[in-house]
Amino acid sequence: MGNSKDMNEGENEDLSAPTEIDPIFLFRKWMERAEKSEPNDPNAMALATTDKDGMPNVRIVLLKEFNEDGFAFYTNYESTKGKELLNQPKAACLFHWKTIQRQVRIRGHVIPVKTEQADLYFNHRHKNSQIGAWASQQSSPLETRGILEQKIAEYKKKYRNLSVPRPPHWSGFRIQPLEIEFWIEQPYRLHDRLRFQRPDNKALWEAKNLYP
Repeated sequence: MGNSKDMNEGENEDLSAPTEIDPIFLFRKWMERAEKSEPNDPNAMALATTDKDGMPNVRIVLLKEFNEDGFAFYTNYESTKGKELLNQPKAACLFHWKTIQRQVRIRGHVIPVKTEQADLYFNHRHKNSQIGAWASQQSSPLETRGILEQKIAEYKKKYRNLSVPRPPHWSGFRIQPLEIEFWIEQPYRLHDRLRFQRPDNKALWEAKNLYP
């Protein structure tokens, strides 16, 4: 990676004064910067879950909304991650923006999004994506690609002149953060790190700077 001093000089937030920083506001500022510089999907995050045996899984998903209540994304509840989150409602995620040489780590409890929120988001998806939510048995074994393509064709025919309803197994999750860590690359790996923690999602944040 390049020298972040040249890229970020004069633009860094003062992470050495953590009590003066609101983590959600800071995340919003960083996301806005990433949206201007990242070539693809600045809202992409690595999502980590665990199965019933405690074995971890990680994959990329897209953040769709965030606020003081948490960070929301959408998926098939019958997928591997859906089943794992319903069984073990805790998760961690990571945003890494190479162009601005920053990352954010989040850990917390997970809750399903409200039905009306899931409906609203699903209704704004492209119709082909809506069809895909019905046709794909996400994470299940697929014998041939042709089987999936046949199911897509069937659902396209079914909903040719109709609105596509949200499948009952397709919805969203919201990570309610208990910990948020901000990281800024610095020369010689002497990075800036600032961690916010709280015992539950209603408590006040406690902030501490960390060694690199």
